[in-house]
Amino acid sequence: MADYRKTLNLPDTPFPMKGDLAKREPQWVADWQSRRLYQKIRQASAGRPRFVLHDGPPYANGDIHIGHAVNKILKDIIVRSKTLAGFDAPYVPGWDCHGLPIEHQIEKLHGKHLPADQARELCRAFAAEQVERQKKDFIRLGVLGDWDDPYLTMAFRNEADEIRALGEIHRRGFLFKGLKPVNWCFDCGSALAEAEVEYQDKESPAIDVAFPLADAERGRVAHAFGRQALPDGPCYAVIWTTTPWTIPGNQALNLHPEFTYELVQTPRGLLVLAAELRGQALARYGLEGRVLGACQGAALSLVKFRHPFYERESPVYLGDYVTLDTGTGVVHSAPAYGLEDFESCKRHGMRNEEILTPVQGDGRFAESLPFFGGLNVWKANAAIIEKLREVGSLFASNKITHSYMHCWRHKTPIIYRATTQWFVGMDRQ
Repeated sequence: MADYRKTLNLPDTPFPMKGDLAKREPQWVADWQSRRLYQKIRQASAGRPRFVLHDGPPYANGDIHIGHAVNKILKDIIVRSKTLAGFDAPYVPGWDCHGLPIEHQIEKLHGKHLPADQARELCRAFAAEQVERQKKDFIRLGVLGDWDDPYLTMAFRNEADEIRALGEIHRRGFLFKGLKPVNWCFDCGSALAEAEVEYQDKESPAIDVAFPLADAERGRVAHAFGRQALPDGPCYAVIWTTTPWTIPGNQALNLHPEFTYELVQTPRGLLVLAAELRGQALARYGLEGRVLGACQGAALSLVKFRHPFYERESPVYLGDYVTLDTGTGVVHSAPAYGLEDFESCKRHGMRNEEILTPVQGDGRFAESLPFFGGLNVWKANAAIIEKLREVGSLFASNKITHSYMHCWRHKTPIIYRATTQWFVGMDRQ
């Protein structure tokens, strides 16, 4: 039989027809490791222009997944391409060995409320184990790097260098202590990054609360609404909120400077409401009302109302973030429990030490808080609503279901909570 292969001009190569990558790739990687290929590339690249890829490290808290693979392979492509382009392009892999992801794993394995020393020891051992597992898989992906000497955030040398750098920042006057509302999880007992927050439906109480006008301000409010005097009887600014637990932390009221507000006479007294929401609000209250006057929110700036059940004032601060989507057009401001509230109160001169922070890290009110000390904030909602009803400031109460912030680990509701933190002033000279 004729051998027709000799009649064809085909290249003769040593490459096998079958890829068989499942067997060949581990052999290639093992060959690179045995020949110390990465170190040889470093020697060959010495003296070239430097290109350094600063790799954001993965958490050392579980086996790698497709996201890790995509991240590391793309970076490996960049480093290799820069090497081929004539650069000295080292790659030093690393791991983030601190933080809630690792602590959460220890909680699941060993339970909560461990002694601090034991928790740290367990976290360090767990992180070291995960580093080795992830390192093995990254090497298997064919990523070239200095795997013999990676950087670890828990390495004592790195921790010491961080303290030295922090000391220098402090010496130069950039470090300062401040207050800021952050996403806070009671189960984690810690602040959460934005990426650690997810949204789920939650049923919440929705209440309308009346803040009485300070007696000394009646003349000013009358003038703002174009009247010589206010009729006899109480006068209220009415707010709507789905977080009754924030009422004990109220320190101001917010009105939009350009919205029209009306003074409405009702059987329960004079009410300050946004014109566009007056009809909806009165319907919720089951009241008829007569408009006695109107003005823009700016005319009521710094008018003082009183807290419904504490002996303190709630001045009117103007804020562009007030909307007419729902409610009354008057927003109650608890600066410790809302970012816009915090910024508004700070903008109007409130000092950090004046901001009230009755909610503790475990989700309970401080024992010293009158009426509600020691209560969990979610369970305190009912008690606060009852107190408002007792003092005559509850105008409406019902339940709504809305999208609300939850911790992605514990799947439980979280809050904004102002905590004392250290900041680095990047704008300081």
